Amino acid sequence: MTDDVNVSGSLRNRLALILTGGAAVLAAILFVVVRALATQVAQQGQDNILNASMSSILDTAIIRDGRVTLDFPYSSLSMLGTSADDRVFYAIYENDSLLSGYGDLRTPDTTSHDHNQFTNSTYNGDPIRIATGARILIGSDGPRTVSVSIAQTQDALSDTLNIISRNVALIGLGFFVLSSALALWAASATSGQLHRLTRSVTRRGPQDLSPVTKEVPSEMGPLVGSLNTFMSRLNHTLTQSEDFIAEAAHRIRTPLATVRSHAEATLQRVEHSENRAALQSMVRAIDESSRAAGQLLDHAMVTFRAENLETEDVDLVELLRELVQRMTPVADMKDITITLNADGPVVLSGDAILLQNALRNLIDNALKYAPAETAVVINVSATPEISVSVMDGGSGFATDEITTLSGRFVRGKDTGNKVGSGLGLTIAKEVTTAHGGTMSLQNRSEGGACVTLHF
Repeated sequence: MTDDVNVSGSLRNRLALILTGGAAVLAAILFVVVRALATQVAQQGQDNILNASMSSILDTAIIRDGRVTLDFPYSSLSMLGTSADDRVFYAIYENDSLLSGYGDLRTPDTTSHDHNQFTNSTYNGDPIRIATGARILIGSDGPRTVSVSIAQTQDALSDTLNIISRNVALIGLGFFVLSSALALWAASATSGQLHRLTRSVTRRGPQDLSPVTKEVPSEMGPLVGSLNTFMSRLNHTLTQSEDFIAEAAHRIRTPLATVRSHAEATLQRVEHSENRAALQSMVRAIDESSRAAGQLLDHAMVTFRAENLETEDVDLVELLRELVQRMTPVADMKDITITLNADGPVVLSGDAILLQNALRNLIDNALKYAPAETAVVINVSATPEISVSVMDGGSGFATDEITTLSGRFVRGKDTGNKVGSGLGLTIAKEVTTAHGGTMSLQNRSEGGACVTLHF
């Protein structure tokens, strides 16, 4: 069914892709945010220890005998010990003069006396964190500024961040996998509503144009509303079409029959040969018009009802018996007998009006092409399948045309001056196809044509 629909992508796949992509973005954001917070917390912990170490050294600074001295406490460095054996560097300055430590350790150019400073730098190619503080000592010769810088490599911090990053990555991956599974479930559940609506409409019979009353999500309300409106309009249009066809059949056939009867009556009273020939031509034209109009209307009816089959149990034998009884006067006029062979009722679930149209056209064709003083035989069988065969004693079908004669407006080469529109076999075939059957044409071995409908 979707072969005739312009389909572009899948709503389910699109929804799943959007939700999965959103989950991937959220997982990436989660990783970045958590790692940034972990870095901030870990860095704050290292800064606190550096600050404590730097302050403990700076607190021991005094002026003794006119010189700045410091009692370097052991705990000031031992508190910086880590599992990664980070290296520690320090530098102590009195104003701009190095008192102790690493002279090549780069410290901040300016030192605030009120706040300690923490900076990142490198030392011997290794990243380090530096804490710098200053203290002003008042001596006899005036104030002296003592600054202390404590630096520590960041191996332990990096290890901690790597562990945190790995754990956060695993958490993010788990979040992504879980979110993707939920996204697929959500996409399937959402598209499932559409599938259920599609199945509900597809399972309907061709004549079921009632509105959809099944509960649907609010987002699908406009779609279902439009579908119900469309089916209501279609049902109204089909009803109007059926009424029009029935009315047209009545309005066309009745005047033509009236004209033909008047022409026949006039023909019986006219003796002049030229007038009789003219009236005979008129009667023939009326017959052709009546037959063509009738078969066109029959075909229109078949086309309409084939899409809206009104099935019921139809006894084909009883239906054919009525047709034979109705068409016997026509057959008698041609000295043709109609024989119906059936062992008993043969019931078929189908549209009685269509089946009657199909069988009437087959019998009418057989009567038209059968020579006088022959028989039209109708066989009805229920085994091994339901079938109806209509046979005549005419010249049969041309073998090179037998596969094309059921086409619309197709007439055989040997029809002579027979009145016809080329729709009789078309109607029979389309009715049979609408009932799931097939129609076959063949010539009888003893002469004549045989048309069989297989159901």
